[in-house]
Amino acid sequence: MSFERMKPFWMGATVFGVLFAVLLSIRLNPIQSSPSISPLPEFKKSAALPERDVWMNVFQNGRKIGFSHSIMTRISDGYELQETVQLKINTMGMVQELALNTKGTLLKDLSLSSFEFRMNSGRFQFKASGIAKDRVLSVQTESGGGIQKLDLELENRIYLPAGMVHSMSALNLKPNEVTSFAIFDPVSMGQETVDVQMLGKDKIRIMGQFHTAKKISFTFKGNSQLAWIGEKGEILKESGLLGIEMVRTTRADALYGLPVESSQDLTKVASVESNRIIKDPNRLNRLTVRIEGIDQEGFSLDGFRQTFENNTLTVIKESLPGFEGMQTTPETVSDEYLSPTPLIQSDHPTIQRLAKRITASARTPLEKIEHLVDWVYTKIKKRPVLSVPDALSTLKNRMGDCNEHSVLLAALARAVGIPATVEAGLVYLTDRFYYHAWNMVYIGKWISVDALLGQIPADVTHLRFTSASTHLPMDLIGLIGKVKIRIMEMDG
Repeated sequence: MSFERMKPFWMGATVFGVLFAVLLSIRLNPIQSSPSISPLPEFKKSAALPERDVWMNVFQNGRKIGFSHSIMTRISDGYELQETVQLKINTMGMVQELALNTKGTLLKDLSLSSFEFRMNSGRFQFKASGIAKDRVLSVQTESGGGIQKLDLELENRIYLPAGMVHSMSALNLKPNEVTSFAIFDPVSMGQETVDVQMLGKDKIRIMGQFHTAKKISFTFKGNSQLAWIGEKGEILKESGLLGIEMVRTTRADALYGLPVESSQDLTKVASVESNRIIKDPNRLNRLTVRIEGIDQEGFSLDGFRQTFENNTLTVIKESLPGFEGMQTTPETVSDEYLSPTPLIQSDHPTIQRLAKRITASARTPLEKIEHLVDWVYTKIKKRPVLSVPDALSTLKNRMGDCNEHSVLLAALARAVGIPATVEAGLVYLTDRFYYHAWNMVYIGKWISVDALLGQIPADVTHLRFTSASTHLPMDLIGLIGKVKIRIMEMDG
């Protein structure tokens, strides 16, 4: 498949609880240290929060793309929260239905005690469950027929995204006061910090009536979302990235009102405009771009084949001759690049057998990578998938976008002793930059590879913003709608 005719395969996206953060959900390091945050203000010591049964329509730029249903009930030692979200998502011109189901047991302060989560998008399913006890969250995931377990150390009480807005009605925040939540997201299985600010009171119209509401801002990875909470603590409206909104409604309207349409193509909506046309990216040896519109701190822009200085990023394609025979893995390469994770299951017998079979005739690490990339490129059907990407599910279903290709390649490479990781950022396709994921592998030195595009090394329009050695790819949320790329120089 020629580069020019390759469709942009964007990282899978879904509504991220009340944040509406589009999840760029490559799984790199499933175990992250707990964020250090200030303690929350004291909760109201009055009567327990009322039980709630809330229906909301989900819109994207005025188009109804689904609905959510949230039920919170009191139990003996706290609350039980159940949330269902049904969405119709368009990515790369392909419309898919996505179902998210979350069930959480919350303590009296609405922090997490236990949870169950299911994500279904046709042939792809993902399940996760967990129990918080003695400052440890024990999590079990199930995907592609494989079960993985991990323990996540906690330094603070944590909240489900689905329950965080409910928590706000129990706090006495004053106008402009800021506090922080440590949230656990069952899709990415990561802990993150969300800054919450009470902006003041606002009047909004919901179901034909005006309501006085508290307007609250949630800031996550540099992007802010808004929520409006009524005088009785009820959630009225939420809004965030890519024109997505959730608006309070009735059960009848959610289920039988406006027909559900697909969203706009989120791939195109989230993409970044290019000031110049690149006819054949694979022929370039060097690319220099200027990056504007974002705070570069926290991104992995400098290192390996990339240099970054004064907002200018230069990418130089690696040379391969002379590395065919190198096999030594230096002590500086961390064991994490050879270790299995819950979604990069390099120790699973099926992955092990396949990797050894594919590389049986290879003599060097470079030949092994060439065989593995060719196998993933030719055997995995290229189509957008809304899922939590993992190697076993990808192998079972034989399809996926850049997420699935990159986690499968990482698993196969690690299974035959080649250190591998996943990188995420932007790549140029046709006339724009699209969010994308690819790999770095160690074969005597680190080189970039892209199994989706069949490239060794990856072309220089792959602009890395994050990698496994730094931050979770959810950091890319801070780019959406903000980052600007200006091509300065191209050398063929």
